[in-house]
Amino acid sequence: MPSPLKIAVLASGRGSNLAALIAARDAGTLPVEFVLVASDKAAAGALRLAEAAGIPTLTLDPRAFPDRRSYDLELFGRVQASGAQLLVLAGFMRVIDGAALAPWAGRVLNIHPSLLPKYRGLHTHRRALEAGDAEHGASVHFVTAELDGGPLIAQARLAIRPGDDEDSLAARLLPLEHRLLPAVVNLIAERRLALTAAGVALDGAPLRAPLRLTDTGLQRAESL
Repeated sequence: MPSPLKIAVLASGRGSNLAALIAARDAGTLPVEFVLVASDKAAAGALRLAEAAGIPTLTLDPRAFPDRRSYDLELFGRVQASGAQLLVLAGFMRVIDGAALAPWAGRVLNIHPSLLPKYRGLHTHRRALEAGDAEHGASVHFVTAELDGGPLIAQARLAIRPGDDEDSLAARLLPLEHRLLPAVVNLIAERRLALTAAGVALDGAPLRAPLRLTDTGLQRAESL
């Protein structure tokens, strides 16, 4: 058995996806060691969750830095010092400078509440409803300097109901996010999934489409 993967998490908000990761670890279904939870907001609920779980925390205020690049380089330097092997963005509401990301290529994940490449950025639920989409979802992808534009790994999908509004759609999607992110992190922790020169690969074979979350876990889209 490989040793637990050391992960750090960046979050700006309440930390519900962090809570899902911690719960999966505690249940014995996610072989990871949390080495840091960091935030750009001192009041972030994610920091309180981490403290309660005995995970080291860091608050770094962007206002204390002259520009985004200097902030990101300091933040990623702190993550590097933590010993993290994988960095997970779980509701981290900042665009990260490419110079900070470059040494971490293939080692940073983000979860985004849309079926990428649709609706990069904010207000994804509203935009899906305004477009009259039949379905909505969440995506996990490797992070690059392009906003929500890195290589896709996996998606969870749900049908949009006639009476849905932003709040109901977000509420129905969240439990799927809480299954999707730990499932992807688990594949990396088991050394089964990686970003290669040929793209995202699972068990050594390139993904032709993002993995799909099903009732039994992640499946290759072509097998569904």
